[in-house]
Amino acid sequence: MGTVKLSTEIELEHLQRGSFNYFLRETNPFNGLVLDKTAPNWPCSIAATGFALACYPVAVERGFMSHAAAVERTLTTLRFFWNSPQGLEPDATGYKGFYYHFLDMKTGRRAWQCELSTVDTAFLFAGMLTAAMYFNADTADEQEIRTLADALYRRADWQWAQNQGFTVTQGWIPESGFFSYRWEGYDEGMLLYILGLGSPTYPLPERTYAAWTASYHWENHYGYEYLYAGPFFTHQLSHIWIDFRKIQDPFMRDKGIDYFENSQRATYVQQLYAIDNPQKFVGYGPCCWGITASDGPGPATLIVDGIQREFYDYVGRGVPYGPDDGTIAPWVALAALPFAPEIVLPVLDHYSNVLKLKEGHLYGFRSTFNQTYPEKLHHCGWVSQWHFGLNIGPIVLMTENYRTGLLWELMRSCPYIVSGLRRAGFTGGWLSS
Repeated sequence: MGTVKLSTEIELEHLQRGSFNYFLRETNPFNGLVLDKTAPNWPCSIAATGFALACYPVAVERGFMSHAAAVERTLTTLRFFWNSPQGLEPDATGYKGFYYHFLDMKTGRRAWQCELSTVDTAFLFAGMLTAAMYFNADTADEQEIRTLADALYRRADWQWAQNQGFTVTQGWIPESGFFSYRWEGYDEGMLLYILGLGSPTYPLPERTYAAWTASYHWENHYGYEYLYAGPFFTHQLSHIWIDFRKIQDPFMRDKGIDYFENSQRATYVQQLYAIDNPQKFVGYGPCCWGITASDGPGPATLIVDGIQREFYDYVGRGVPYGPDDGTIAPWVALAALPFAPEIVLPVLDHYSNVLKLKEGHLYGFRSTFNQTYPEKLHHCGWVSQWHFGLNIGPIVLMTENYRTGLLWELMRSCPYIVSGLRRAGFTGGWLSS
């Protein structure tokens, strides 16, 4: 007898539950820090920790964890960040209200001499503010959640992070100061700018947002005009928290669409690129796509079926310019569910029931696979042995936005998000109510 095919709702429930298990099992219960990657001796990712904070309300609503357990885990995390050392010391946890990209899972101190990351801090703040909006009961613990989340967000000095420029820098290290790279060109930095503009303490000036949008690239691919960004996740992550449907900034008013439709078009481009499959990789097609920054089988240059192929490890894969080596990240296709369910649900079915990419894994789908790479340890060829917190969170959260709009509904009431959007020039839709 064949495998019984599950209904779409049950499949989505299994997808969220299996993915959320990552945050149950890969979090230090004593400080709330979440493992970046399931490799030995790997550190915490502050962005993954932000995703976890946003996932706890979903888990409560779905029955994946109790309300009391979610309150306890959330409060533990917020207390850690509030009490952790902020300063110029090279092993501090953060500085100027921002936090280092990677932290030691046990001590919470800076790991790997990494940078103080502005955008990863933004994802952390987004998770904190989600918690503040969801845990609204008049109890001592939930009041403390709201107080700490608010204080942590207010502490960040966004003006310092500009380093006297028009846009925001990508990072800073105590050894040599600010990075020369800035958040320019359309990408996940959208959330950073909205949060920076909404700050009541150290807000970004409005000209900062105008400087950022001035660096956009409007392009046409596969018959779709859209605001271009390479790796697919850049069209998704800010949308986890902000409902961009029918609200427009000056740039999008000029184009006659909104950022939600823009991500919808980018989703169609992903599928059309896979159907076109210009480099003739194995497996690409209408139900097999999802090209983004991800783990991969390389680095290696190999002759495969008479063709010299270059394979990469972790790199910012993108459509249509590449790099592309045949590596697919299932999570990034599934996180596009709110934008184009008519083409994403068949992908879910293909990955679940044809490629069977969930079999034998604790946390839902395997993070990446490559059917062109000659290693055949799995029937799909090469598959990553690791899971990543940054891949897991968007699956849980964007699936919930598709099913109920929970994150969007919560954050439409967040005064800092609303203020940031309005200062960026957004009007229309729910902002008008």
